[in-house]
Amino acid sequence: MAQKPIYVINGPNLNRLGKREPEIYGTTTLVQVEAMCRKAAGKRPLRFHQSNIEGEIVNFIHQAIDKGAGIVINPAGYSFTSVPILDALKMFPGPIIELHISNIHRREAIYHNSLVSKAATAVIAGLGPRGYALAVRALLEMLES
Repeated sequence: MAQKPIYVINGPNLNRLGKREPEIYGTTTLVQVEAMCRKAAGKRPLRFHQSNIEGEIVNFIHQAIDKGAGIVINPAGYSFTSVPILDALKMFPGPIIELHISNIHRREAIYHNSLVSKAATAVIAGLGPRGYALAVRALLEMLES
């Protein structure tokens, strides 16, 4: 039987990674992030998605509920506003790692209360784009134990 994939789901504006506020988010592009994730996943299948649209992100989570082993999610701005994303994640039976490129706790107060954290198994913040590979490796370890 084939292994279930890991889903890496990215929210709004992350398609502009590498160009948007490089002093905060760095110069690594989302294409480079995907390559890092695939390398970290090794032989485990990986589904990599990005959308600027909340409902599409919910649909990616629904796909993961039906077909995925684990989720790494960077919901970006939806972290702090999206009850639908939270509700979808609460349905997921496997491990969820919430990821933020910047340390949201060192930023403005609006970034301090992530709704997504209420459903996440673990949170990684502030490690820059390299946090994605770390999240994928951590998820693999969670799935193996």
